[in-house]
Amino acid sequence: MKAATEKAAPAKGNSSAGKTAKTASTSAKTKQPAAKTPKAAQVQPAEKVANAANVAKDVKNVKEAGAKTTKDEKARRVKKDKVVRDSFTMPKSDYAKLAELKQRCLDGGVSVKKSELLRAGLTLLAAVPPKRLIAAVSALDTVKTGRPAKS
Repeated sequence: MKAATEKAAPAKGNSSAGKTAKTASTSAKTKQPAAKTPKAAQVQPAEKVANAANVAKDVKNVKEAGAKTTKDEKARRVKKDKVVRDSFTMPKSDYAKLAELKQRCLDGGVSVKKSELLRAGLTLLAAVPPKRLIAAVSALDTVKTGRPAKS
């Protein structure tokens, strides 16, 4: 009887020995039997191999189809320009014109962003003769660059 109680009690000098004994006895108590699955849900080993083979074939077919389409798409695709992020300063009146132009586009049934409006303006300016471009730029007031003062 003394031998059984000595094993369960932790040793004074070695505290980890007592924890190991407790953990072993606790884990033995908490183990539960494996849940039984119904026979309909169980898959036989031969069926598993067949399913794995079918999945492997499907994956291979998808990869081959994907490879063919990517080659075709790459040939047709036009390289996109990299996007550059920048900030600029403009008078409130010009900024209000952007809002007005956005509203005119919405009235026409087209949703547009400010950056798209600026790009469209650049496209239009690029199409005008140099004299007209210089006249348009000369008509603008110069604006102090940088962030506006807090008001």
